[in-house]
Amino acid sequence: MAEKMAMAKAINESLRRALDADPKVLIMGEDVGKLGGVFRVTDGLQKDFGEGRVIDTPLAESGIVGTAIGLALRGYRPVVEIQFDGFVFPAYDQIVTQLAKMHARSLGKVKLPVVVRIPYGGGIGAVEHHSESPEALFAHVAGLKVVSPSNASDAYWMMQQAIQSDDPVIYFEPKRRYWDKAEVDPEAIPAPLHKARVVREGTDLTLAAYGPMVKLCQEVAAAAADEGKHLEVLDLRSVSPLDFDAIQASVEKTRRLVVVHEAPVFFGSGAEIAARITERCFYHLEAPVLRVGGYHAPYPPARLEEEYLPDLDRVLDAVDRSLAY
Repeated sequence: MAEKMAMAKAINESLRRALDADPKVLIMGEDVGKLGGVFRVTDGLQKDFGEGRVIDTPLAESGIVGTAIGLALRGYRPVVEIQFDGFVFPAYDQIVTQLAKMHARSLGKVKLPVVVRIPYGGGIGAVEHHSESPEALFAHVAGLKVVSPSNASDAYWMMQQAIQSDDPVIYFEPKRRYWDKAEVDPEAIPAPLHKARVVREGTDLTLAAYGPMVKLCQEVAAAAADEGKHLEVLDLRSVSPLDFDAIQASVEKTRRLVVVHEAPVFFGSGAEIAARITERCFYHLEAPVLRVGGYHAPYPPARLEEEYLPDLDRVLDAVDRSLAY
């Protein structure tokens, strides 16, 4: 039976289901056990499944991921938490040089079914290193799957699919959406992990986003509708691989595309989307593909983050510029 729950609760329930279904599933990270995580995403799991399966680790991200790789080599399916986005970089070497490469290095003989959970993005008034959006750094690395849900239902099912994957998955959780609620049906048939979804139909322009920016794009589409503009909103859900077929199908209908993400526009995922869609849809486009995102600057102090993050006005401005062509 479907139940309305917050995204953080949905991830908790998904982890609980995975732990219950497979004794080889383990959870590791800083404060994930007794505390239940700083956002309480793993709350109650150590109490119910024990310290041998929900493991509080030292403050050592490289060690956390390195240990998970070793466990995966021995047949386990570790789910590791990086407490905040900006803390992942000590583990970047393990992720890029070992986790992403082992399958190819072993000519397909070795699989590393590791999920790396990373709460990411801004909007919570945090201090430095707590509001980054580094997804493009991981999407650039062959051998990694990179996904980001935008709602509680996807958060539940995409976690299930990530844990079941034999390939390593970097699972970016939009922390500003942890408390947003949606219906979650644990008996539903989920969409494929890397399949984009149209969440609002439109004919005049496509807004493509993932994670925290999908809700903003829906708000933009609602505001534009008051002015007689019919925008389509496409939830990409996966950053690597990207569902270019879904983006192309939408753009062939609307003939315009604006890509929105929190990460800096410079060398962001929107750049790859813009280049590829320009190649695929050159004769359909009536305007250049536009991008809205963060600035090419360090993430600012909390009092200034609303100036840094994409908002309704900045996205509407891009929409107006596209429609003006």
